[in-house]
Amino acid sequence: MCIRDRFGAEDAGRMFFTPNGVEQSTRASVAAYRAHRMKELGITSVADLCCGIGGDAIALARAGIRVLAVDRDPLTAAAARANADALGLAGLIEVREADVTEVDTAGHDAVFVDPARRGGRGRIFDPEAYSPPLSWAVSAARRAPVAAALKIAPGVPHEAVPEDAEAEWISDGGDVKEAVLWFGTGPGAVRATLLPGPRTLLSRGLPDPEVRPPGRYLYEPDGAVIRAHLVSEVADRVDGGLLDATIAYVTADTLIPTPYATAYEITDHLPFNVKKLKALLRERQVGTLTVKKRGSAVEPEELRKKVKPQGPHAATVFLTRVAGAPAMLIGHPA
Repeated sequence: MCIRDRFGAEDAGRMFFTPNGVEQSTRASVAAYRAHRMKELGITSVADLCCGIGGDAIALARAGIRVLAVDRDPLTAAAARANADALGLAGLIEVREADVTEVDTAGHDAVFVDPARRGGRGRIFDPEAYSPPLSWAVSAARRAPVAAALKIAPGVPHEAVPEDAEAEWISDGGDVKEAVLWFGTGPGAVRATLLPGPRTLLSRGLPDPEVRPPGRYLYEPDGAVIRAHLVSEVADRVDGGLLDATIAYVTADTLIPTPYATAYEITDHLPFNVKKLKALLRERQVGTLTVKKRGSAVEPEELRKKVKPQGPHAATVFLTRVAGAPAMLIGHPA
């Protein structure tokens, strides 16, 4: 992602960066949302552990929260300190070069931990291989007087979420950015938050939706909703069911707008067959073809090469399964 997109053009032109700092930093819109939520919890001071180049510390300070920002890497800590100075926030942000596991956080209302999730070989998927490990971060969070937040990868297994934590998945502009474990906000809660907004969908513990034949509309839930396992909430809102018990596509007979899913009107439902799809697209004069897939091994670009769309019209094809059988659904945004 472009630095200006991540931090905003105005801040990016004044800040200092390191390669790892940019790669692992929080997007400014997400950091601002989290800081606002901490402010609403009555938090006045935060120990920001593994602060990186200071993106989250900046958002917290702008929310009026005093921050102790800690990172053990000298260059990274220097960049965080320089950024606080450059943005006029040095009075609210104290940057300390130290091992976060040795820092006393007792004088702060809350703890925010953003463990390193990248190593020499790329992304780290095992939470216990984070630096510091998730288990240490959880123990630090539980000691916070008011609340705590732990930033983790959005692909974290739900079974790895502690019972006394709230789990929140956050997307921005439709892209899933992160998951956050909150302590002190309500144990066992699950939510998906969509930015801009924010718009938050809370779990009500609904059972899995029933599987139905394809209706007139297909709803594609936001990625944060899917990661949070809240597809049932979307299905309930649109009076819909699932095309397949294992796939996060919701089908319904009525169009009910919801911010948590994109709706498509389905014009055709066919068993998977490339020749039939090619003939249908030629008949409809479709030259702009959007290919979406869930539960299909076919690659979108491979399919486009085979069907060779031509014409003035546009369409969307969903490669998926309907009640276990490979299928194609053709339609357009509702």
